[in-house]
Amino acid sequence: MKIFCVGRNYALHAKELGNAVPEAPVIFMKPSTALLKDDKPFYYPEFSKGIEFECEVVLKICKNGKHIAEKFAKDYYQEIGLGIDFTARDLQSQLKEKGLPWELAKAFDNSAVLGNFVDKNTLNNLEAISFEMTKNKELIQAGNTQDVLFSFDYLIHFLSTYFTLSTGDLIYTGTPAGVGKIAIGEVYEGYLEGQKMFTCEIK
Repeated sequence: MKIFCVGRNYALHAKELGNAVPEAPVIFMKPSTALLKDDKPFYYPEFSKGIEFECEVVLKICKNGKHIAEKFAKDYYQEIGLGIDFTARDLQSQLKEKGLPWELAKAFDNSAVLGNFVDKNTLNNLEAISFEMTKNKELIQAGNTQDVLFSFDYLIHFLSTYFTLSTGDLIYTGTPAGVGKIAIGEVYEGYLEGQKMFTCEIK
């Protein structure tokens, strides 16, 4: 199982971090050990002082594919979920300054919160899915997939040009503006079209 993540897929998020809006998808990966499921708590790691949350819509690949045409991409996912890409922003900044890869800041254990999934056929419009996340019951981040730079279908086409997509692979499709630091004692809850998808307590 592979975990693909898309960086800077919402223009306002790219701008809030001082990054250029990309002309092609920015892709990085996380290992399976990054997954944090079943509403388990996230334990703040010792190696960072600046872990930030990034709430994202997640696609689950439902069949194997390679070189998938964009017009057929919709056949390669049936379920849509919600998760958090935890980022050690302080480490990421250091790595970027040195021109080094981001893995230490993005792919560490439990850095990919994964909530429940819903069948895509239960959603009204796959091109305009609303989602949001609260911290201690207060809204902190909200987005809509109509604002993505690269659509779900294009991302699947793009990724399958470089990687064979396999059943069970996950695609974290990017985060909207509004990311911020987490702190011990906080509780995050994610909602997709108003339906609660996950709870994550920071310990």
